[in-house]
Amino acid sequence: MAEEENVKVAVRVRPFNKRENGRNAKLIVKMQKNSTMITNPSDANETKTFTFDHSYWSFDGCKENKDGYFEPDPSHKHGKQFADQNKVFNDLGRGILDNAWAGFNTSLFAYGQTGSGKSWSVFGYGVNKGIVPILAEELFKEIDAKKDSGATFEVKFSMLEIYNENVRDLLDPNGAKKKGGLKVRQHPKRGFYADGLKEVFVSSYDDINARLEEGTVNRTVASTNMNATSSRAHTISGIRFVQRAKNDAGKEMEKKALLNLVDLAGSERAESVYGKYLGYGNYSERVESTGAQGDRLKEGASINQSLSSLGNVISALAKLSEGHSARVPYRDSVLTKLLQNALGGNSKTIMIAAISPADINYDESVSTLRYADRAKQIKTKAIVNEDPTEKLIRELKEENDRLKHAMKSGDISTEALQDMAGKEVLSKSEIDALKKEWLAEMKANMKANEKEAEDHKKTTEEKVSEQKSQDSEKESALQKVLEEKKSKPHFFNLNFDPQLSGRLVHIIQKSETEIGNQKGKESDICMVGPGVHETHAILRQDKKHHRVWIKQAEKDCRVLVNGDAITDEVELFHNDRLVFGSTQLWVFQNPKEKDSDKKKYPPITYEYAQEEIAAKAGVKVDSAGGGDVALLQEDLIDVMPAVEEANSISEELDKRVKFEIILISPQMLGKMQGTKAEGFTDMKSTVPEVCVKMKNLENGTEFIWPKEKFLNRLYLMKEMYNNYEEEDDWDLPEEKDPFQEDVNTDVNIGTVQVFLQPIAYMVEMKEQLEITDIKGNKIGVMNLEVAPCNKKGKEYTETDDMFVDSPEELVGKEVHFWFKIVNCRGLPNKYTDVHCKYRVYLDEQDITTDKISLTSNPDFNHKKMFSFTPATRQLIDYLNTGSIMVQIVGKQFIRKSAVAQRKQLTTKEMLKGDRGAFSKTANLMNGFQMNGRVVDPQKQSIVVELLLMKKTQARLQQRCDNMKKMLEKAEDLGRHGVSTRVIKSFFNAHTDEQIRAAVKQLEEEEDDEGYRSASPLSQNQQSSVCNLL
Repeated sequence: MAEEENVKVAVRVRPFNKRENGRNAKLIVKMQKNSTMITNPSDANETKTFTFDHSYWSFDGCKENKDGYFEPDPSHKHGKQFADQNKVFNDLGRGILDNAWAGFNTSLFAYGQTGSGKSWSVFGYGVNKGIVPILAEELFKEIDAKKDSGATFEVKFSMLEIYNENVRDLLDPNGAKKKGGLKVRQHPKRGFYADGLKEVFVSSYDDINARLEEGTVNRTVASTNMNATSSRAHTISGIRFVQRAKNDAGKEMEKKALLNLVDLAGSERAESVYGKYLGYGNYSERVESTGAQGDRLKEGASINQSLSSLGNVISALAKLSEGHSARVPYRDSVLTKLLQNALGGNSKTIMIAAISPADINYDESVSTLRYADRAKQIKTKAIVNEDPTEKLIRELKEENDRLKHAMKSGDISTEALQDMAGKEVLSKSEIDALKKEWLAEMKANMKANEKEAEDHKKTTEEKVSEQKSQDSEKESALQKVLEEKKSKPHFFNLNFDPQLSGRLVHIIQKSETEIGNQKGKESDICMVGPGVHETHAILRQDKKHHRVWIKQAEKDCRVLVNGDAITDEVELFHNDRLVFGSTQLWVFQNPKEKDSDKKKYPPITYEYAQEEIAAKAGVKVDSAGGGDVALLQEDLIDVMPAVEEANSISEELDKRVKFEIILISPQMLGKMQGTKAEGFTDMKSTVPEVCVKMKNLENGTEFIWPKEKFLNRLYLMKEMYNNYEEEDDWDLPEEKDPFQEDVNTDVNIGTVQVFLQPIAYMVEMKEQLEITDIKGNKIGVMNLEVAPCNKKGKEYTETDDMFVDSPEELVGKEVHFWFKIVNCRGLPNKYTDVHCKYRVYLDEQDITTDKISLTSNPDFNHKKMFSFTPATRQLIDYLNTGSIMVQIVGKQFIRKSAVAQRKQLTTKEMLKGDRGAFSKTANLMNGFQMNGRVVDPQKQSIVVELLLMKKTQARLQQRCDNMKKMLEKAEDLGRHGVSTRVIKSFFNAHTDEQIRAAVKQLEEEEDDEGYRSASPLSQNQQSSVCNLL
């Protein structure tokens, strides 16, 4: 009987990490019982609440006991709320264990952004064991307790990784070398599986831990040699538990349970795809936020097909659970195929969503919570996997007979082919290809059935014995390396993922050791990656005195020692950091040196080594600089090695492209909001933003990429490089090439900020304003006009006297004005199709001028009238304090003569004069503000304020003159008082005609009001009289 239940979802929040503390992060997460609340740091009134099966508070409220275990602290206000590792296991892991004994398949998902604490919950660290180690220990304890019951037990372990739609067996040391990875097949009963995946017997948690270590080492080899990015990979570890025992009738029964432990790629990688599939936000806006607008093929969903497909599947399953009809597209990716049972089939499923508590990770945390909220709606139907052993063997034979018959007759229905393809309409060529694929599936399924039938014939002891004989040689080699590490000099690797650091070890055995790539003759130490030469470096060892030196094999081989590039032979010392090429980062260890002195050596991490390289390049990490400065420094440290790597790949693949880091001023970021062609949207900052300039060395075109766009492009560059290394068909057409940008793409030449305050006072403005480029430097001027007018478009003149003392006077009235872009002068002469675009108030579409080509001084003569009837308070506030951002854009003009000169040069030759991406970074932090003539961001607003001050001063002077005229006229008439009505007429008179009318009013007042000889007493009896003293 199937048990239907919802996916169980738990959310856990961790403490602040070093990065968040360094940036003075603020806590934005609260938890009450099963509810999780998160507050928008930009709006304290916006708090989102989510309810899950469990909400685990692990931010504070704990203390470390003498064994190093973090337990609840009763003296802390959150001590009762703190969720320790045992609490999480008892709530979640205990159920997984019970399910395994009952014969139910179970899946445990870990989801969240990189660094959110997923591994802490699943695996833990040291004595703070996570769900998996406690579960394994408990499983084997119970097996030991039941070993005399007459039942037999088998536990097998497997581990695979999905990277770029390829499945790699992490327990196969040669798995990374298998072209295309393992094939994913579909079995009629078992569903999708990885064909050829290695399953090994384990008899204790130590065995499982050893296999996890083995898988991690193989994953590190792939990550290091294949230049892969581990945070973009999914890992699935499987524990298969089989119980065999006789029932009351004496029949041998077999009960099976599969435990899948799924570590999904960092959720921040999914931001641009999950929004679409989970129904949150606008997809195109999300893609644009990563700089992928107009470039989705390169940086959109293709970055990780598995992530987008998983979002699709979860959305469809959630709809099904709500009673709607939906096709669940499991076949769209490798990940969703392998997780079909876990998500919508025969499995009890649990998800742990890990979130950061910090305001700086608000978007990623909200995305994770929304994802988890959607996943909890999914229902699965788990069944007990128990059958008589003889029945299982018989069914396997019957299944193979059926498969043989189907293969012989070629009998496959059209419906089955349509299901395989995921669509109804198929061409003849597609049908032929699908039949070929189906035939391969049948053969693979037969082979898998035969293997399973053979396994049933063997006893558990025979299987374990075979496993041990296979592992003995491997274990002895590993023991040898571990032993040699203690006494011989060696290197160990550093990786962005802490789990992968220190996994690879190269023992320096010879007096002279050669380091090089895998091309040509085989080197003693092989390192694969951009910038690593066939023979890259030579190590010389004095074994007698336990000393080691290193030198470049050739002058252009890049070797850094402790952040400095070497040019001569240098001696290496214990804990020295080395970089070979652009991506190979290692630590040198000399145990004899370490043992001979009493010096304390700090632990070396990837972050430590990168910060050291950055410091040598002029970027010093200083937490005293505050949160924003710390963020800028972090971004630089992230991007600097990435730029070096991109340049190395460009050089090796001869892509004729160079990258360099630039910083964009915060004022310019504000101006560039909405510049979608460049990928800059919603960028609010108080410090410069780290971006990357891509320059085509052949045609001279330049494009500015936001950091995220560059890092996404780099991911695809790495894939291209890997294919090049494997001698595959590596090059791509221009529209898919990550090194290429369409030369017809509009680029941002500069911007002009036009303040609208004159219109709020109904004053005309004719000004020449400075055009600033992306760095904030002046690159030209723009002549423009802003003029108030009537509803027919006639501009007001001085004689119309439309000036208002306060913008408030315009609320509720009609407001009309012209916006005119006359021309630009002094623009750089490398652009064509130059035009301006802008938006006013609540416009959702750009207003554009005509395009002008091949001139530095384009005349646009553009004008547009804007009418608002009536003017709202919101509009008047916008006019008074807001501005129009005019963007000058165009296409880059390619000079054929310059291209012809460079045609004969290679990328390496063109880069030679500017080899190091780091060389220009040294002055970025200190020299940024002084790089060229930086335009004062307040200058444009000051121009407007001066205009209004002049107008206001002229108005005040006119009023003073009017008052003087009134007083002189009153004295001539012998007046002792003037009514306020007359005073107002003089005060508000701005033209000669209005002055004459006011004088006439004063003269006529004598007869009407009788104030010629008014005394103070008689004046007090009047309603509105001003005494003349």
